[in-house]
Amino acid sequence: MKNRYTQLTEFGKNLFNQTSLIDGLPYISLNAKTIIGAERCSIFMYDTHKDELWTTLADGIEKIIIPYDLGIVGQTIKMAKPIIENDPYGNSNFLSDVDMQTGYYTQNLLTSPIFNSKREIIGVIEVLNKKGGFTKQDIEYLTAFTNYVSDFLNVKNI
Repeated sequence: MKNRYTQLTEFGKNLFNQTSLIDGLPYISLNAKTIIGAERCSIFMYDTHKDELWTTLADGIEKIIIPYDLGIVGQTIKMAKPIIENDPYGNSNFLSDVDMQTGYYTQNLLTSPIFNSKREIIGVIEVLNKKGGFTKQDIEYLTAFTNYVSDFLNVKNI
């Protein structure tokens, strides 16, 4: 089995072979789940004109739209850093309504901001439900992973 650093390097090389955002997003999601060991991945984009976050990709559900400053994803935008939450229902920022609407139960989550070339936040990657919970080491891997995603989105002019 390949170690995570090898997986990250291979992901970074192959990501730029994706010809478009439409091709790249499922590739990003699949690899985030594989490398981090999560069940699901959502990619939220930050619309600064509407002050909202919307999912470009969310496993198993329709598009999610929320105000940019709500939820743990919103906290990720405010703090401009990754967040681990291994007890989301115990966190007052967690939007349990999304679980109720989708029928999916979030046990734990990890988020990481996506930056543009000016170091402005343009989105957030969120991975859900890792057996045993997320660790500080997972933050390192997801941060490195998100740096590749940031570069890809900047090259694709997103």
